[in-house]
Order: sequence, then C-alpha cells, then structure tokens
Amino acid sequence: MGALANFIKSFSTVIPEVPKPIKKLSLKERLLWTAAVLVVYFIMVETPLYGVTTGSDPLTYTRIIFASAHGTLMELGIGPIVTAGLIAQLLKGADIIKLDLSKSEDRAIFTATTKFLTIVIAIMECSAYIFGGAFGLNLTPQVTIIILSQLFSATLVVMLLDEMVQKGWGIGSGISLFIFANAAVQIAWGLFSPYPVMEAENVIAPYGFIPYVIAKASSSSINEIFYRSSGFPSLFTVILTLFVILLIVYVEGLRVEIPVTSARYRGFSGVYPIKFLYVSNIPIILTSALLTNITFFTQLIWARFNSDNSNIILNLFGTFNRTTNAPTGGLAYYITAPRGLTAVQADPLHAVVFTLLLVSFSVLFAKIWVEIGGLSADQVAKSLVDAGVQVPGFRRSELSISQLLNRYIPTLTILGGIFIGLLAAFSDLFSVLGSGIGILLMVDIGIQYYQTLVREEIEIFMPMLSKVLGRK
Repeated sequence: MGALANFIKSFSTVIPEVPKPIKKLSLKERLLWTAAVLVVYFIMVETPLYGVTTGSDPLTYTRIIFASAHGTLMELGIGPIVTAGLIAQLLKGADIIKLDLSKSEDRAIFTATTKFLTIVIAIMECSAYIFGGAFGLNLTPQVTIIILSQLFSATLVVMLLDEMVQKGWGIGSGISLFIFANAAVQIAWGLFSPYPVMEAENVIAPYGFIPYVIAKASSSSINEIFYRSSGFPSLFTVILTLFVILLIVYVEGLRVEIPVTSARYRGFSGVYPIKFLYVSNIPIILTSALLTNITFFTQLIWARFNSDNSNIILNLFGTFNRTTNAPTGGLAYYITAPRGLTAVQADPLHAVVFTLLLVSFSVLFAKIWVEIGGLSADQVAKSLVDAGVQVPGFRRSELSISQLLNRYIPTLTILGGIFIGLLAAFSDLFSVLGSGIGILLMVDIGIQYYQTLVREEIEIFMPMLSKVLGRK
C-alpha cells in the first residue's frame, strides 16, 4: 500500500482541485452557488459534441442514473465518477485498501484514489464509445482525438463541480444534484413537451401529456387521452407516476426503531432506526449500471463484428435493429425493459424475464453491499459499542447487540432489494414518467435535501442546539 499511496499522492498534485471556502458561507450564498452549478450542468447537457453523428440511443431509459445526454458534452455524465466512487468504496469495504477515514491523511488518499479511478474509467469509456461506433464507424484520427478530448474535459469539469458542491460552496453533492435535476427534467418533459412525435402512420401529436390533451381535446375520445397505444405520456402514466412517488415517500418512512441509551451520559435515551429500504437505492444503481454496461458492450460487439446478425454465437449476446439500435434478441433484449402495455402484451415472456433479472440482481447487490459497505449487523454493533451506546435489557457487548440486529437487518435487506427491484421493473414496464429508477433516486435525493435544509435552518435559528448535535 505504501508504493500505491505514494503514487496517488504524487498524482494528486497534478489534478486540479477546488479549495474550500475561507469561511463558512451562508445558506443563501450556497443556494446561489448550487444554482450556478446547475446552470453549468444544463449548458453541458445542451451542448452537442463537435464532429460526431448520432443516431438512435438504445440507452435512453438507463441514462437517468448517470445524468447523461446522448451526443452532448454530458455523453458520459456522472458515470465515471459514480463508478469510481463505488469501486473505491468496495475496495475500502473489503479491506483491499486499508485506510482509516477518521484520519485526514487517509481521507485525502481515498479522495485522490477516487479521482484517479475517475480519470482511468473516463478514458476507458471514451475509448469504448469511439471504438464501438457510437459516433460513427469511420472516424479520422483527428476527429477521434477531438471527441476524446471533449469527453475527457467534460468529465473533469463534472468532477470539479461535484467537488465544489461537496466542499461547502453548495448544498449536498453535485452527483445527487445532477441526478435529481435530470429526473425532474424528464418528468417535466413528459408533462409539458410540445415536441411533435409520430404516433401512428401520418398521425403527428405533441409528446407531452398536457399539450396532447389541449391539442386533442375536441377530437379525441377519453380512451385516447387515458392511454396512448404509442407508449407516449398519457393520463394513465401520469396517475402511475403520482402513485409511485407517493408509494416511495411512504416506504421511505417505514423503519424498525431499536431503543438505545448512552453508557456515557446518564439519562440520555433514543432510538436506532433501521429503515425498510436499509441499503437505500444502492442495489438498483448497481443493477442498472451492470445491465447498462452489458447492453453497451453487446452493442459494441454487434456493431463491429455482427452488424448483419449472422453470427449464431454472437447473436446469443445480442442482436439490434440497424435503424433504431434497439435490442431485438439475445441477452441484451431480455435485460432491456419492454416499455408500455402494448410491448408487454406483445411479449409477456420478455417482461417476466426482465422483472426476475432486475429483482434477483437487486437482492444480490443489496446483500453484497451490506457486507462490504459497513452495514452488516456485526459492523453496526461494533459502531454502537464504540460510540458508547447500549440497548436496554441487553449486555453492552458486540455479540449481544449483533444478535439483536440480526433479527432485522438480513430480512430488511432482502425485502428492500425485492421492493426496489419490483418497483423499478413495474415503473419501466408501464412507462412511468422519468422511469422507476429515476423517480426512486429523485424522491430519495429530494428527502435528503429537505433534511439538509432543515438542519441548516436549525443552525441559523438555534445555534446552541446545532452545537449540541455536533454540527460545526
């Protein structure tokens, strides 16, 4: 680890870094900086890549977790940063890299390691996109270098924007901010977009639900407004979207509360909450990232070696439509959701296999993350004992507290994985606005921002209470 740590330290000196503010900024100032970061993000989302030709995007419905946009500076989105952070966390959780994050020096090494991995992954993803023909199969060396430079530079800018928000200039984290904004924009687009789309042969109508209702109010029946066979936003999908949002908000509040007392301060008592969604949205993020990468690399192989779908073995991995680039067979087909009732009715086996895969991987990643993310019963028990906390009626030992926690954590881990897997599958199959994964992330991040703002208000109006709570 010594040689690696020295390399990371040397590497960190050549990577641009955002300094912390000299003094703590007010809430108003941080809100303004957060808004400025969002403006930069939206500019990048709308800025097309120079020198590329883009067609249909088979990753349209999975881009939301990476806050990316096809054919723009945000082509890679936050993908390299999220992937690097997850890899670094996995390496740390599995003790492959031994760091004590309570020490400032080790925290600096961990941050520099994440940055290093972000740059490596960005270069790999840029190369894969170019080699796979995402921007055309016959690029000149000059155009290749230009595209690579644009994608790499955009990733660096996104990384610095995220660091800027996290270091106290903004609120929360840039990653969460971009995901939330992207999901909210997709829902707003589904509701209000006047963009004309082809619904049937020679029938053009607005994409957004509200413009569609206005345009068709006098000529369409209630059935056409309630559900559009094309799969575009309708009253049915709007109702489902509201239902999913309310369901997530309700489930986010479900928890098992274990009473605890302090062994250091007499009279102090409270509860240790174990949420129903114990591992939050991590399993579905990992699942989506895995399925997205499989789809991307199968398309890369198809574009380069099997574009005519003639290779029987490569067909098992995936076949694609030459015009739309949509999966038509093989593994890539079954890990992609059939969106809309019409698609589900046309191939119910596809819907069943997709749902089973999504739920199975969600449960698998939930169990893995609990073990390596420091959330297992043994690790939580150790943290509680180290914090001087005990459970009334139990001995103050890691073993007894761990046995109590084992009554809940394994069960909630599996149930939470099943729930978010089913929710994401259901939302995708029925074309919920913003996708099920997007809504799950948006609501979860929105709750986190609400809690953060409440704490900020407490600091402003009740500074003594914030000191008691340990806020700096």
